[in-house]
Amino acid sequence: MIYDLQKASLLKRFSAFLLDIILVATIAAGFAFALSAITGYDTYSDAIDQGLAEYEEKYGIKIDIDAETYEKFTDAERENYDNAQKAMSEDKALQKNYAMVFSLSLVILSISIFLAIFSAEFLIPLWLGNGQTVGKKVFGICLMRIDGVRVSRLSLFARAVLGKYTIETMIPILILMMFIFGVIGFVGTVVLLMLLGLQIGVMIYTNTNSMIHDLFASTVVVDMASQMIFDSPEALLAYKEKVAAEYAERHER
Repeated sequence: MIYDLQKASLLKRFSAFLLDIILVATIAAGFAFALSAITGYDTYSDAIDQGLAEYEEKYGIKIDIDAETYEKFTDAERENYDNAQKAMSEDKALQKNYAMVFSLSLVILSISIFLAIFSAEFLIPLWLGNGQTVGKKVFGICLMRIDGVRVSRLSLFARAVLGKYTIETMIPILILMMFIFGVIGFVGTVVLLMLLGLQIGVMIYTNTNSMIHDLFASTVVVDMASQMIFDSPEALLAYKEKVAAEYAERHER
């Protein structure tokens, strides 16, 4: 065991990340399925599909099209399409269903991902010890505080919830959802690019090659087999004093 920092290799970290992301996605999908059934999401989604089908039949035009298709329409087709869009915007029942689908999509996605990350990045590491996720366990790497002390529950919680869930996952997902529903445009792209640039910059320019979530928790990913990890700051201090005493004794001879 070595006291000096033994950073885990990028290959091991990336491999562990891929395994963990598969696990998180699987858990999130299970929670999402359950929440969809509980909230009746499919009822509102089916109502929207039925409403669109009725308007398409009534106006003889396809509703779900892109700008290029619209430009190719004849004048009569454009008129029918515009009339259909106007009628849909005034259809309170249809707009209510759209609002419910958007709200439920956001709620289901947020809760499912939170529970998945909380399970995979907090509960499992507490059970396995040393901040190890399933991926980290498989590839022989683990977490510790940057001062060499064993990672605490608070650090794990901050890493999982504030870092991985809030900043690295939900902010990008919320922006993408706003894109899909037409709520946000250029500003969202700028925010996503800034967040990506920040993540890359943090990883390149920090001595520990950390990610944003590691900065929140003051943690570093290390090689489990070669890294010495102390149970407490007091144990670390005692080890340093022991090493210093041994060094002084050797040089006095």
